[in-house]
Amino acid sequence: MKNFALIGAAGFIAPRHLQAIKETNNTLVAALDKFDSVGIIDSYFPDADFFTEFERFDRHVSKLVYEKNRPVDFVSICTPNYLHDSNIRFALRQNADAICEKPLVLNPWNLDGLQKIEMETKKKVYTILQLRLHPSIIALKKKIENGPKDKMYDIDLTYITSRGHWYYTSWKGDPAKSGGVASNIGVHFYDMLSWIFGSLKTNKVHLHTHDRAAGYMEFQNARVRWFLSINCNTLPNEIKEKGQTTYRSIKMEGEEIEFSDGFKDLHTTSYQHILDGFGFGLEEARESIEIIHLIRNATITPLNGDYHPFVKLDPAIHPFK
Repeated sequence: MKNFALIGAAGFIAPRHLQAIKETNNTLVAALDKFDSVGIIDSYFPDADFFTEFERFDRHVSKLVYEKNRPVDFVSICTPNYLHDSNIRFALRQNADAICEKPLVLNPWNLDGLQKIEMETKKKVYTILQLRLHPSIIALKKKIENGPKDKMYDIDLTYITSRGHWYYTSWKGDPAKSGGVASNIGVHFYDMLSWIFGSLKTNKVHLHTHDRAAGYMEFQNARVRWFLSINCNTLPNEIKEKGQTTYRSIKMEGEEIEFSDGFKDLHTTSYQHILDGFGFGLEEARESIEIIHLIRNATITPLNGDYHPFVKLDPAIHPFK
């Protein structure tokens, strides 16, 4: 049984990490969040110590490690994106491995700094890239690997996950903290595309606003038109009529790739993958981090050539303007 600490216990994604720790037969010894709405911990680890101040959490973890001979083996990180880098550094310096939500960091050079600390501490940084463990995505990768080596596949990626006005008050609505829509909700798709279709060759951004982003990419073996949105008004009419608030679609050569099911259990699968001695580390995350950095800093390209049709949907005014 491994000892875990968790940073970001009140966040949306934290319950999946709590469940993964529990289902892999490990224990949570300490948790941290500046918000105290963390009653969910009772469903998993009621004996875990909880802190709202980092300094007291830091002191507690250090005492466990150095005074009580109860080392923390892993620190799970579910905090806002801009804090990941510093939270990972804390974990490594406590002689623990880090398991961090995506995006692992916001800038490629952050990976270089973390690699140096990995070498100094001899500890590891892991990230959650759950699409690499999804059966449908694994099957697609095998299909491409077994296909013609020089074939260019045409891909349409559309992901719309509706968010209310609260989003813009939270850290997620601040590009300096989240990286913007493409970084916050798109990073695992960019990882999946580069994992399956090879390294990025061309990257054009046609749209990048407070509520959506779109562009065109060419990978070694794919041409990709992509569209991401948190605005419910961009949902296709047939999805709205069903009362659904999320639309996730990947079409290859016009054929839908079904991967909607099985998402909820992939954090447990990711944890088991790490505990079995595998896991995805800094280098596995690098391509997707470089992609979101490019998108975030790209000049908008005019709509000539190939582009996702949803780019032409009516724009929306920021709800606070």
